[in-house]
Amino acid sequence: MTLVDQASQLRTLVMQRQRPRANVIAVTSGKGGVGKSNIAVNLAVQFSAAGKDVVLLDADLGLANADVLCNLDLGFNLSHVIAGSKQLREVMVKAPGGFRLVGGASGLARMADLSDFDRKRLLDALGQLETQTDIILIDTGAGISPNVLTFTRAADHVLVVTTPEPTAITDAYAVIKVICRDGVQRRVSLLVNQVRSPAEARIVYDRISRVARQFLGISVYDAGAICVDETVSLAVRKRTPFLLADPRCPASLCIAQLAVRLQQGCAPSPLNGHGGFFSQMSSWFRK
Repeated sequence: MTLVDQASQLRTLVMQRQRPRANVIAVTSGKGGVGKSNIAVNLAVQFSAAGKDVVLLDADLGLANADVLCNLDLGFNLSHVIAGSKQLREVMVKAPGGFRLVGGASGLARMADLSDFDRKRLLDALGQLETQTDIILIDTGAGISPNVLTFTRAADHVLVVTTPEPTAITDAYAVIKVICRDGVQRRVSLLVNQVRSPAEARIVYDRISRVARQFLGISVYDAGAICVDETVSLAVRKRTPFLLADPRCPASLCIAQLAVRLQQGCAPSPLNGHGGFFSQMSSWFRK
């Protein structure tokens, strides 16, 4: 290695050490069909528009659909990284709105039951992201499976998405309960999607936050709401993020407000007291 190469390598290492690690926000839900993935995609668009370097990781292992919402036909995804046929940078693509998407695999049961070797390979690949971006959004699967809980428990900030439907509310509380069972300090926020009025969202938030405070001894933060908006369903059919389809529609304005709230509340102590995000994941991937 020449002196020039050594100097270049040293500069890269210094820059990586000086740059703080990315804020990691996990977007999750108790049940499917509440708009979780759509919110994650549009949040990525909003953060990118604000000048942030954003990576969206579709971590719904086996049932990924962020690429569909972005009208992207991915040739490669996380399954190819795990198989060792591709590097992470080779499967990461630029999505509409400027963020980078790491697509998950759809319809592959193997992704939901990884071997020890596969877990180690995925951990090594994902570890590259921490010093290469500002915000990592993790679109998890729905429910309380081990895969989902791994990502939510390791994140700096967990955004739990629900709707005003009773079953969704019940499942959202169940997710919050399980996530907080380990006693680790993390910020958990509740977002109420598809609301008809601010009052409806407030009722849902008050109900969950009150029960969480009383029986779990935790504070659930108010991430606000996303109103019912016909633009959202039309954009989904066109496979376009609704923030790009109509930046001034009511749902887009709600996303903008959500991004501000998350930015104000997703920066805890530098390493969350437990090392970087992916080092926190290592206990699961290396079991």
